[in-house]
Amino acid sequence: MRIDMPRWLISIFVLPLIACSPAQDDSHKFVSGDVAVHEVFWAVDHDTPYPFTTSGEISCVYYPEFGTEVYFEPAGYSEDSSIGTPLNKAAAKSLKRDDMTPNVPYSIKKGADLSEAIEVGLKACNKMYRET
Repeated sequence: MRIDMPRWLISIFVLPLIACSPAQDDSHKFVSGDVAVHEVFWAVDHDTPYPFTTSGEISCVYYPEFGTEVYFEPAGYSEDSSIGTPLNKAAAKSLKRDDMTPNVPYSIKKGADLSEAIEVGLKACNKMYRET
């Protein structure tokens, strides 16, 4: 048995469903970003000494429930299967919770000040968050 309903009648039923659907909540938005870093160029924009033993990438991942995680991955290791070195507490807690360990060469200089490196990662995520 076939029911023929005019299109205008269907739209009367569908329109309220669309109009009353909640807007997407930005608090569940996933954001990631990255910034290439190199010792030669670090001093141009930063006050602290270059904190890593090699060039690479500072990456960030923002999950609303955990906050912004910041990682360092040496050049050549920024692949999907790589787990970077955590630079902030959110990243360390996330890896611990998921029972994961970094699988890239440890490349932080002993006693290095990571504050500016962490700030670079946070800014990368904030920039990407505003653009989405």
